[in-house]
Amino acid sequence: MGTGRLVTIEGLDGAGKSTLARSLVEELTARGHPAELIREPGGVEVSERIRALLVDPALPVTARAEALLYAAARAQLVEQLLEPRLAAGAVLVLDRFVDSSLAYQGAGRGLGVEQIALLNRFATGPLQADRTLLLELPAATARARREDDHAPADRLELEGPGFFEAIARAYGELAALEPARIRTIDATRSPPEVLGAALEALADLLPAGPPSG
Repeated sequence: MGTGRLVTIEGLDGAGKSTLARSLVEELTARGHPAELIREPGGVEVSERIRALLVDPALPVTARAEALLYAAARAQLVEQLLEPRLAAGAVLVLDRFVDSSLAYQGAGRGLGVEQIALLNRFATGPLQADRTLLLELPAATARARREDDHAPADRLELEGPGFFEAIARAYGELAALEPARIRTIDATRSPPEVLGAALEALADLLPAGPPSG
């Protein structure tokens, strides 16, 4: 039994988190660190069912209920999947984790970052990311990217500019508080450049091994 590594990817919707997550898993695996990609909320059945409630734009969910639902989905994911896989030595790449709730519900919804931090400490216990990659992008640019995608907007994506500006500020404050864990990456760069910066940010955590193929 080894000690695994938990890498989380954060940022505004439209910053390129999912693209980076997929590329990062492929590259880490090729470099001798077989990695697994997990989305959040989701990853296990209970959490996926909660996700369906959270993303439905037709379903009214209050801010406090929203925060509790995210925490519940996270609690199930941690106990059912993350902790056992990490204990077995897995490298897990997680598309969003606790920092999303701190930024979106704590700052965006105005519930208070510390209040949401307390809730999530209860949900996740002592588990924290070993490294968080924060894709930094101006809120207006992120919004333009989402509109260019022409994908159906979920409930959060329907919010106005002020909501996302508050989230971007909160992410910046979190990064300033925890520079050892949270590494900021300029998400205005091309996907290959973003991937290169991500690999550099993980170099001390996951040193490059011999190619797998």
